[in-house]
Amino acid sequence: MHGHVAYDVFLRQIAGFLGSYYLFLSLMNMVMAFVLWQRTNQRALFRLPGIGVGVTDAFVWLLVALAFLLIAPLAYSGDPNIVSFITVPSAARALINRAMSPTVYITGTFVLLLFLFLLRRFFVRPMVAWALLNLALLLMGMSIPDQNFAAIVTKPDNVPIVSMIFLLGFFTWLAANKAVTNDERLKQGLDPLEKLDTEKVLVWPDLVYTELICMVALTAVLLLWAIALQAPLEEPASSVKTPNPSKAPWYFLGLQEMLVYFDPWMAGVVLPSLVLFGLMAIPYIDFNKQGNGYFTIDQRRFAYVMFRFGFLVLWVTLIVMGTFLRGPNWNFFGPYETWDAHKVEALNNRDLSEFFWVDLVRSSRPRAPEGSGDFTKIGYAIYKELPGIFLTIGYFTIVPPLLVVMSRFFQHLFIKMGFLRYMVMTNLLLFMALLPIKMILRWTVNLKYFISMPEYLLNL
Repeated sequence: MHGHVAYDVFLRQIAGFLGSYYLFLSLMNMVMAFVLWQRTNQRALFRLPGIGVGVTDAFVWLLVALAFLLIAPLAYSGDPNIVSFITVPSAARALINRAMSPTVYITGTFVLLLFLFLLRRFFVRPMVAWALLNLALLLMGMSIPDQNFAAIVTKPDNVPIVSMIFLLGFFTWLAANKAVTNDERLKQGLDPLEKLDTEKVLVWPDLVYTELICMVALTAVLLLWAIALQAPLEEPASSVKTPNPSKAPWYFLGLQEMLVYFDPWMAGVVLPSLVLFGLMAIPYIDFNKQGNGYFTIDQRRFAYVMFRFGFLVLWVTLIVMGTFLRGPNWNFFGPYETWDAHKVEALNNRDLSEFFWVDLVRSSRPRAPEGSGDFTKIGYAIYKELPGIFLTIGYFTIVPPLLVVMSRFFQHLFIKMGFLRYMVMTNLLLFMALLPIKMILRWTVNLKYFISMPEYLLNL
C-alpha cells in the first residue's frame, strides 16, 4: 500500500532529514541548558560523590544535548546496521501493533488524560514537561526509520497534523500550568496572576503591529514550507477510481469515525447539533461564577474535566485515529503496521434485539406475518426493538435521578441547578458518554445498534 523501496535505499533517502532532526534536538536542548545556566537561583539536583560537584538542570540538559549530538552521525550514515541502534526494536513494534485496537486506543487515551489530571501538579512543572517533550520527540525519531511509520507521518497531508498535535500539547500544558499556579496562589489568599496585570493595551498601534509581525513571520514560514515540502496534489477526481481509504479533511475525521458506530443521521446531524446546542447552553446551565477571567482548575474542576474529555478524548483522539491509524477499507492498523489493501476483517455485527430474543429468550426475533398492513408491521417492529427502546429511554431518564441518589456531587448540582437545568446538563453528558460506550461495545461484543429499524430509517 505504501509503495516501499528497498530498506537500505529508504534509509539513504531519509538520512539527511533524520540526522538534521537529531541536530535540531541537540540545539534545542543546548539552548535550554544555556537559559537555565543564565539563572542565578539554580540549585543542585544532587552532588557527585567524592568531588562534591552539584548537578543542576542546566548540566542535565547539556548532557541530553550531547547525547542527541552523538546520535546525529549515526542517523546521517544511512547504514541499516548502524541505524538499527537508534530504531525502536522490532519486537517492541510488533507488540505495539498486536496490542493496538480501537478499544485499547480510546480507553488508553482516557486513562492517560485522567492520570495526567490527577498528577497535574507534577506534570505542569516546566522541567517535567520538557522531559516529556524530549521523550516524545526521541520516540518519533526512533520510529521514522520504520518505513510504515514514516510513510504515514511524513506524508505531506499529515505533516501539519503532526505539528498541530505538538502545538495542542503545548497549549494544553500552558493552560494547566497557569491554572495550577493560580490555584496555589488562591489557597494562599493571593490574587490570580491575571489580576496582577492591569495594564491596558491599545488596539492601535500595539495589537495591529503585533498582528502585522505575526503575518509577516507566518508568510515566511509558509514560503519555506512550500519550498521544502511538495504540495499534496493528486490526480483529478474520478468516479471510477476512488482513493482507498477515502478520507474526509482532517477536521471532519472525527465525524467520519463516528459514522462507524452510528447511522449518518445520528453521527452527521444529531451529535454535531448537540455539540453546538451544548455550547450555547453553557451560559444558562452554569451556576458557578468563579473562574471568570483567569485560569483555574480547582474552582471549576467538573467543567474542566468535561471539556477536556469532550475535546481531547471525543474529538482530537478521533482525528488522530482517522489520520494515522485508519487505513485501506477503513480497517484499523497499528502505527508500525503495513497498510494492506487486501486486509479484510469481517465483523459479525449484531443488534441488541438479537442478543435479547435469540441469545436470552432463545427464540427468533418477532416478525410481522406476510401480507400484514403498515400499522401491524410498525407494531411488530416496535415490539422487536422493545429491549433497546426501554434501555435507551431508561438511559436518558433513569440515570440522571440515579446519579442524584448515589452521588453527593450530583446532589449538589441538582440543588444548585434545579430540575430543568440539571436534566439538560446530564442528558448532554450522557450523549457524550454514548460515543465511547458504543465504540467499546462495537469492538468487544460486536454490538451495532441498540435500536434497529432500518425500514423506517431509525437506527441508534
